[in-house]
Amino acid sequence: MTKTIKTVNWILQKDGRTLSVRTHGRDRFYLPGGKIDAGETPIIALKREIREELGVELVSDTITEIGIFSGHGHNMPDDTQVHMTCFQADYSGTLAPSREIAEMRWLGQDERHLMAPMGQKITAKLAADTASETPRL
Repeated sequence: MTKTIKTVNWILQKDGRTLSVRTHGRDRFYLPGGKIDAGETPIIALKREIREELGVELVSDTITEIGIFSGHGHNMPDDTQVHMTCFQADYSGTLAPSREIAEMRWLGQDERHLMAPMGQKITAKLAADTASETPRL
């Protein structure tokens, strides 16, 4: 039986680069975000995760779902699928990685190989959709 983990992820791009984070003990970069806790809506979970990881507040009325991606999670058992709901949003504050984040980096398309496989696919899709104001996954 396949186990599904639901996550929410923030896609922030600047000058053709995507904000990515690597947590301690991980070998790849991920899109900021995390799991939805019991009783949370995806938006509440997204805001909590970004505050915890990067110390900024997402601006509620700018949060836009841009797509959903499902696939095998990096470093997870074969029977585990990750269901990622991806959002874009403006933020207030200064990006500052928390203790759980080993490294924060703006990755360009030429550095996509440093991301976990699902992040690679999502950023490739976003690059292909650059002509669209709000890319759809």
